[in-house]
Amino acid sequence: MDNITHSIIGFGVGELVHRSLPAEPEALAQRVRHRLLLVSCALASNFPDLDLFLTRLLPDPLGYLLNHRGHTHTALWALPQALLLAALLWLCWPAARSLLRSSGAARLGLAISVGVGFALHLLMDFTNSYGVHPWYPFDGRWFYGDMVFIIEPLFWVAIGVPMALIMRWRVLRVAGLLALFAALVFFAARGYLGWISFAALLLIAAACGAAQWRAGEQGRGGLLLALGISAGFIAVQGVASHAGRAQITADLQRADPASRVLDVAMTAFPSQPLCWAYVSFESNGAQYRLRRGVASAAPAWLAADACPAGLREPTQTVSGSVQELRALKAANCQVDAWLRFGRMPILANGVLSDYRFATTPRGNFTSLPVAKEAPCPQGVPAWGYPRADLF
Repeated sequence: MDNITHSIIGFGVGELVHRSLPAEPEALAQRVRHRLLLVSCALASNFPDLDLFLTRLLPDPLGYLLNHRGHTHTALWALPQALLLAALLWLCWPAARSLLRSSGAARLGLAISVGVGFALHLLMDFTNSYGVHPWYPFDGRWFYGDMVFIIEPLFWVAIGVPMALIMRWRVLRVAGLLALFAALVFFAARGYLGWISFAALLLIAAACGAAQWRAGEQGRGGLLLALGISAGFIAVQGVASHAGRAQITADLQRADPASRVLDVAMTAFPSQPLCWAYVSFESNGAQYRLRRGVASAAPAWLAADACPAGLREPTQTVSGSVQELRALKAANCQVDAWLRFGRMPILANGVLSDYRFATTPRGNFTSLPVAKEAPCPQGVPAWGYPRADLF
């Protein structure tokens, strides 16, 4: 998930925690607690992504592929990270330190904000098709939610509108609301967001804003509604992803009964539960085949060619040799390390890449030129092989 979304969710949860606790006896202490819980939850919601500083420990592209969403994105390492963040806030924020010494509500709020912030980071990263391996070292497997687009405007709108209305200064309220509206217009104009979805998001924004306005100065109505809508949206996306995967798998098996569909990676369209980009992995034993295209989770309601044009792409197919991939894994330690990430591996013109990311705007950042005598990388994490079923 992108860090803007992580931050918006963190601010929203921090605000909700603050408003759910008993007020501090003094106005100054109340203001300090408010800032502390917002900042701590937003930081916790982003903290695991500090593993980007570890990407230089391995050569490109292995450093990014294996160390981002790495150890800092595991449940085991969440606790020491939470303690480190709390210690930094204690050491670097004198007013917060003084408040925490005297206020049990502030201590409870900080614990909840930091704990929930870290949990939400792992949960939100799970929801997209990039994946996480949260139970390492007990279980090194990758888990893919395949439910939510990595930049999802629904979270921005549902949580951002109540948060904008809560701001003390009118100029900030107006600027926040205009920024959210401008983001929606940008997504729609670029063809990433359908105009029906655009209208639905405006209705959600109005509903969450009205609920927060009616709740009053210290109310929580809009925030609770926003988080409820967000959770419901993720649930709907999960059901739609499952239905779309089942439909794609059935179509592929009908087209080629001799092949076995090992995996279908689903990537959602923003705020459109019926539209999905997919990459499938099929094998007939000696050969494997990958297809990418766009599908509708409910073709009777919406055809795939009616999905937003900015993310539509024609169906494409590539293939490779299972034996060649197995031989490379056994003989080349860089390839073996790469295969601890690659969910949809394809070898073409001496370059190994993950077909999930073949059409990203910055090119396929997973591409690894296969060198015959490449030095073995040191410190490779022991993540499970996504395509262990192939080896």
